[in-house]
Amino acid sequence: ALWCLMMSVTPTRGCLLDLPWEDILVPHILCHLPLQQLLSLQRVSKSFQSLIQLYLANMRCFDSSQIGPAIPRAAFVNLLKDNEVLQQLALQNCSDWLTDRELLPVIGQNHHLHQIQLKGCAQLSRHALVAISLSCPNLRQLSLAHCEWVDSLSLRSLADHCKVLEAVDLTACRQLKDEAICYLVQKCSRLKSLSLAVNANVGDVAVEETAKCCPELEHLDLTGCLRVKNDSIRVLAEYCPKLRSLKVKHCHNVAESSLSILRSRGVELDVEPPLQRALVLLQDVVGFAPFINLQI
Repeated sequence: ALWCLMMSVTPTRGCLLDLPWEDILVPHILCHLPLQQLLSLQRVSKSFQSLIQLYLANMRCFDSSQIGPAIPRAAFVNLLKDNEVLQQLALQNCSDWLTDRELLPVIGQNHHLHQIQLKGCAQLSRHALVAISLSCPNLRQLSLAHCEWVDSLSLRSLADHCKVLEAVDLTACRQLKDEAICYLVQKCSRLKSLSLAVNANVGDVAVEETAKCCPELEHLDLTGCLRVKNDSIRVLAEYCPKLRSLKVKHCHNVAESSLSILRSRGVELDVEPPLQRALVLLQDVVGFAPFINLQI
């Protein structure tokens, strides 16, 4: 596709740039090219450079993985400096270069964002989350996995201003305790997906409040939440009829007595029932699968 576009500027062919830029080229042609190729097109001519700048200013989705994690911070700032219509922003694992200084201007001028991915962006601060909460009232999906700078005050700001949130990933946000999670779910009752994985501070109080406040909940990740026990899983089963998946691996205080309720409803669990686990272990030890009727 890139070769075809470059060939279009040769004298023997009709010029691609003669087509209407905003009506044809930007929404119907350039949107199908990878961002890396679009950036290469800027070097073809000054006209192409102007066209790509127009595209970048009207881009609805920016995903840094299309360029690579080593994108220079100056290049990132230049790419989005004129854009005020972003709807999706994915900057996962940009910890080597992304700080508040680069992110806050982008957030501040894009009030239509409904999906933000900041997984592993370790150099940001709580100010980034406050800026998101103040600038993005229509935010629906937010990933803050492995962002240990997220604290209870910044999460409260998110809950106060982004009340249509449907999916939040707080994996390994280790500053957060039950109180902060309770405040979030009380304000954001439309949540369908929530990850609290790898957080030793999260326990039954947060899980029970999530169950009672979020009846639309479909996916919950509690992997490694050591303080979660059977009681909260039973509450989850009672209050969340739409639950489709639950992750409780390494939750050593959660037993089959509570999981069986969800298992009988067809909820996808990441731990096998005790008999199945025993059979797998036996197979590993003796080298064959015993002929046992699992229906018994």
